[in-house]
Amino acid sequence: MAGLNCGVTVALLGVLLLGAARLPRGAEAYEIALPPGSGISVLIKPGTPTLPVKVCYIIISTRRETKLSIKAGESRVFSFSCQNPENHFVIEIQKNIDCVSGPCPSGEVQLQPSTSVLPALNRTFIWDVKAHKSIGLELQFSLPHLRQVGPGESCPDGVTHDISGRLDATVVRIGTFCSNGTVSRIKMQEGVKMALHLPWFNDRNVSGFSIANRSSVKRLCIIESVFEGEGSATLMSANYPDGFPEDELMTWQFIVPAHLRASVSFLHFSVSNCVKKEERVEYYIPGSTTNPEVFKLEDKQPGNMAGNFNLSLQGCDQDAQNPGILRLQFQVLVQRPQNESNKTYVVDLSNERAMSLTIEPRSNKPSTDSVPGCFVCLDPWTCSTNLTLTPGSKHKISFLCDDLTRLWINAEKNITCTDHRYCHRKSYSLQVPGYILQLPVQLHDFSWKLLVPKDSLSLALVPAQKLQQHTHERACNASFSYLLASAVPGQDLRFGFFCSGGSIEQIRVKQNISVTLRTFAPSFQQEASRQNLTVSFIPHFKEDGVFTVTPDRKSKVYLRTPNWDRGLPSLTSVSWNISVPHDQVACLTFLKERTGVVCQTGRAFMIIQEQRSHAEEIFSLEEEVLPKPSFRHHSFWVNISNCSPVSGKQLDLLFWVSLTPRTTDLTVIILTVVGGGALLLFALGLIICFVKKNKKKKISKGPAVGIYNGNINTQMPMQPKKFQKRRKDNDSHVYAVIDDTMVYGHLLQDSSGSFLQPEVATYQPFQGPMGDCPPSPPPTCSRAPTAKLTTDEPSPGSPPESESEPYTFSHPKDTNMSNGNTDIPLLDTHKPTEPGE
Repeated sequence: MAGLNCGVTVALLGVLLLGAARLPRGAEAYEIALPPGSGISVLIKPGTPTLPVKVCYIIISTRRETKLSIKAGESRVFSFSCQNPENHFVIEIQKNIDCVSGPCPSGEVQLQPSTSVLPALNRTFIWDVKAHKSIGLELQFSLPHLRQVGPGESCPDGVTHDISGRLDATVVRIGTFCSNGTVSRIKMQEGVKMALHLPWFNDRNVSGFSIANRSSVKRLCIIESVFEGEGSATLMSANYPDGFPEDELMTWQFIVPAHLRASVSFLHFSVSNCVKKEERVEYYIPGSTTNPEVFKLEDKQPGNMAGNFNLSLQGCDQDAQNPGILRLQFQVLVQRPQNESNKTYVVDLSNERAMSLTIEPRSNKPSTDSVPGCFVCLDPWTCSTNLTLTPGSKHKISFLCDDLTRLWINAEKNITCTDHRYCHRKSYSLQVPGYILQLPVQLHDFSWKLLVPKDSLSLALVPAQKLQQHTHERACNASFSYLLASAVPGQDLRFGFFCSGGSIEQIRVKQNISVTLRTFAPSFQQEASRQNLTVSFIPHFKEDGVFTVTPDRKSKVYLRTPNWDRGLPSLTSVSWNISVPHDQVACLTFLKERTGVVCQTGRAFMIIQEQRSHAEEIFSLEEEVLPKPSFRHHSFWVNISNCSPVSGKQLDLLFWVSLTPRTTDLTVIILTVVGGGALLLFALGLIICFVKKNKKKKISKGPAVGIYNGNINTQMPMQPKKFQKRRKDNDSHVYAVIDDTMVYGHLLQDSSGSFLQPEVATYQPFQGPMGDCPPSPPPTCSRAPTAKLTTDEPSPGSPPESESEPYTFSHPKDTNMSNGNTDIPLLDTHKPTEPGE
């Protein structure tokens, strides 16, 4: 015991006026003595435990306390009842400095008491300085300088600086700061409150700042930010994210090396409701002849500034009933001037009336580190991270950016037709303007909105090179593609992505559409000459979309319904007009056996129709199995019409077409030749017999014989017309009528010796275009059988119609015909041999 008492005595004798006595761990005792008149007070109080722990007390003599307060002129000896008091208590050391009744201290601020003699608790040193309104106080921070952080952010080393100012009796929070930043000084008037938070394990023994007297700053505060080199700083208005004090002024001073450039961008801001004055920001920029440069908070802020500059935030008189909130968070980026910053590009939109162009970052997330940013500048100082150029003007822009691949361009142009009489048959070329291609930034999207009057005109898109539809089976790998989507409000219809190198020659759409050219690689700049799409205004039609396809002879053509990922929209009808060369056969194949669509109202149908025979095959997509792979010898239509499907049971179809050379069986050729020869000999024999028999007969007026072309269309109801002309405009009703007495008219002469020439007219078969209109779908409320042949298709036992098959009928003109010769033979009708497919 004697040794222990001697040790305690020696320790107490070594304590100065300010100090504490500490014993070995397990029996530690502390003494804190505060000199009178020092303005220092110490408070040990319970902290906020993170985990449930045992109760711990402060032991003073024999009393157990949960709180200990020590004022100036007092001394206390105490210990703790637990081994880990840092988990239970915190300590606050506050020093009040009165600069109103006496002189303000200046110089470096000391930690009193020193952390070496304090218990190992989380410590907060607070300096509360009160000064007159005309006195300015300056806090100077030693290296490393401070970095402002937002609400909820923590400092990596746990050392935090909370700085507040004073407006009369109101405390205004300037901000929270960590180490390793750019803030070197903060100037305030009317007082300052500085709180330094140190974690219990930090043995720091210096405050890291000094106080100096300055003249009045005539504003809330001035924050000085010093950049030694390239970097960025994020700063906030006072009381952020709460409201900036009413009608106050706050200034930031930025010290920037002469060889670097600074740019300002606002990250977040809001404005209050002003009744007097106007909220604004003001800049003092080196070299400007119009200082201060005044900007609204929503304006693009200056950039590419050389040298030191100031930024000030000015509040206003707010509405007492609804003041609103003025707040600002912004970033200052300092970097080396880039090569592009000295080069100017001209973007001439003076002749444009409905076009906008935006240059913006690929990612809109603000940079929180020291990575140099990318800015677009309209003049030496007006720079921003994104810039939108408006039509009707010529713009000169430059770039302040270390890596231009971090920027891209998005543009949009409207092509509108308001009068169908003016727009009908007019064409426009959808090409990216040259002034965009000459910019050193990659084009991302260029969208054309094509707008037409409803139910008056439709649109036809013809590419310079045939297009390929993007599918999983054959993906587009070009540097650009087109996205076609409906531009009708409320209509969710995306026809898909298309790129060059395919088989689609034309795309027709019923109404407004958006065509977006999207690039995928910088190589588009070199391949832009391949990009050209022509749009024409054409007469209105009812299909939502019609694709004209000429398959490649060497590869498959993959096609799929619009809205592949979400299903074909309700009551949408799309057709594909697929051409088959005369020497090829097309194989049509569907990816799956069933569509899986379930209709809520209406019916979903698919119609396959060969354009030459007009035979329709109708399939119910809801109930029936899709057709197996089938061969098509002639050009054909594929039409898909959707119902109103049940949610989750959408309609999506993928099919492909492949071509193979048409083959002809040698046996068929031989039989055709032999059969044709025999038929010809038989016909000649009949003609000779007929001529001989008529020579023996007395020349008399007999029955008239009519011969007409069997190819004339006997139009069936509800079938597409074969003839584009009306009946009165073509020769389908004209056929030759030859009196049998005039069949050999060259053998007869009239009384004057002149020959009587028979009048003969011949039928001209129609040679116009066929298959321009897709097949009309059946009514959505009906059920159609699978592979139903229309009435236009002949029955299997009937001879097929052809465009050159003759047939006969007779018109008796003599009432005594029954007594005459009735043995005139009729030509037998033979089924023509069909050429090999």
